[in-house]
Amino acid sequence: MDYSFFDFLKLIGSLALFLYGMKIMSEGLQKLAGNKLRGILSAMTKNRIMGVLTGILITVSIQSSSATTVMVVSFVNAGLMSLIQSIGVIMGANIGTTVTAWMISLFGFGKFSISALSIPLMGIALPLIFSSKSRNKSVGEFIFGFAFLFMGLDFLKDAMPDLQNNPEVLSFVQNFSDMGIWSVLIFLLIGAVLTIIVQSSSATVAITLIMAAKGWIDFPSAAAMIMGENIGTTITANLAAIPANISAKRAAFAHFIFNVLGVIWMLFVFKFFINMVEYLVTTFGPANPAELSSFVTSLSPDEYAQISTLPKSELPPHLASAQEMYLSYQGATSYGLSLFHTIFNILNVSIMIWFVKLYEKICLRIIRPKEGEEEDEEFLLQYISTGLHSTAELSILQAEKEVEVYAGRAKKMFGFVKKMTNMNHNDKKFLKLYKRVEKYEDICDRMEVEIGSYLSKVSEGRLSNRSKEHIRAILRSVSEIESIADSCANIARHLKRKMEANVVFEESLLANINSMYGLLDEAHENMKRALENQEITEEKLAQNKNLEASINEKRTAFKRKNVEDLNINAYSYQNGVFYMDIISECERMGDYIMNVIESVMVKES
Repeated sequence: MDYSFFDFLKLIGSLALFLYGMKIMSEGLQKLAGNKLRGILSAMTKNRIMGVLTGILITVSIQSSSATTVMVVSFVNAGLMSLIQSIGVIMGANIGTTVTAWMISLFGFGKFSISALSIPLMGIALPLIFSSKSRNKSVGEFIFGFAFLFMGLDFLKDAMPDLQNNPEVLSFVQNFSDMGIWSVLIFLLIGAVLTIIVQSSSATVAITLIMAAKGWIDFPSAAAMIMGENIGTTITANLAAIPANISAKRAAFAHFIFNVLGVIWMLFVFKFFINMVEYLVTTFGPANPAELSSFVTSLSPDEYAQISTLPKSELPPHLASAQEMYLSYQGATSYGLSLFHTIFNILNVSIMIWFVKLYEKICLRIIRPKEGEEEDEEFLLQYISTGLHSTAELSILQAEKEVEVYAGRAKKMFGFVKKMTNMNHNDKKFLKLYKRVEKYEDICDRMEVEIGSYLSKVSEGRLSNRSKEHIRAILRSVSEIESIADSCANIARHLKRKMEANVVFEESLLANINSMYGLLDEAHENMKRALENQEITEEKLAQNKNLEASINEKRTAFKRKNVEDLNINAYSYQNGVFYMDIISECERMGDYIMNVIESVMVKES
């Protein structure tokens, strides 16, 4: 075959232009939508049906199922969505992505190709790109991406190797089309591998449509490739989940098993399904898509070259009619594959939506926490939801329960810090614990926002003065608990800097830090009891104030002793800096804990 390395680079470049167009178009749409998409995604997933509809809506809006699934994984990672909610959205994304295939079929094939308008569209988009308004700039990016996408598709069609003029290669490809179920499995595998390599199911669908429209592979083989692409596209979400928490990994895995199980049941009815699609396209469309491959092989290489490159006016009558038929077959094939893609995904979702809880159980069983990892490595509100269906009093009670959970997370974070302090910083577990502290800090930041937002909505309703005061006290508790988490994170950062500086604390310094930790442990327990009982007597308050005073006195004593020890060179100045940074942060944490306990007093007064 006369196909040089330069021709291959043209093929790769055409694919790159297509992918770049898809990326720019998707990003432009996401910028236009702004936080609305995130709001829709987090608010419209209360049940599985709404989750599916949300997935369809967002994928159609941003024209990328990969972007939707990656967004879902990040939302699960942040704790904005549960695993069950994410499965519904991912199912919807599978349906939404079929719009891309229809767009390519309608505008990329047939008598009219939108690629002819690509350059004029760029002319329209150019002034928008340089606009000072971000909205106009986003519109310009979307138009540019749209133009690049179809320009890349046009180049891709031209850059494909000319298999028709090299029948030995064509026969090699077509050999796989006559092997029954094995040919289906082979093309399914090709579609999956191609999507994993290209990292875009839209691009591989475009390639499949081109191969089928040129008659290189028959209609069933192209349909099998599209099923494979459904599996291959799941790799994007799984890659996005690698650094994420265990729930995000489960969400990505749910995407994988959902698509794999969908392909498995389809294999059992594949032949019947293909016949149904062929019947629908033949009855309501331009031609029978199954006949394109045989029509192309019936043409000589010279005839094929003429009808595929020359305009109708330059062709002799018999070839002009052949070109008309060829275009009809092309349109029928692209419509047929788009229809197959859409019906398959709709049916798959319609069946699998009833097994969402089973998917959750499978994911929980297969993706288990690693050693040292825990199930609550992510934020999920346990007692309150985004909807306000409860009475104001019940909503306040739910918020109080959530604050207890919040305080428990901060206490667990403090436990990590204690372990880090008494650990040899050459130990591999040291950095693992540090990462967990960072993760918990993110969790606590998110909890503060979500609980605060919830209570703000509750306070908008009709409330008694006592309830309003109650809400203000809870909001104060939430703010102070977040400060406790920040203090834990600050101590962890001091310990990490100590590690990087290769500093080792003397035994006396470690003993002092641990004695401070002992007082903070007692304070944490008192805070926990106060939040659980939601009441505190004057006597208990006095005891807690005495404890806070002890922490302050200890800090002052350690500070004075540190100056004396530095004067006699008991340890290095650098050791003293890290030591006092930790002691000072502990004193601040004691103040924050006391503030939480006092806020409980306010609620009861």
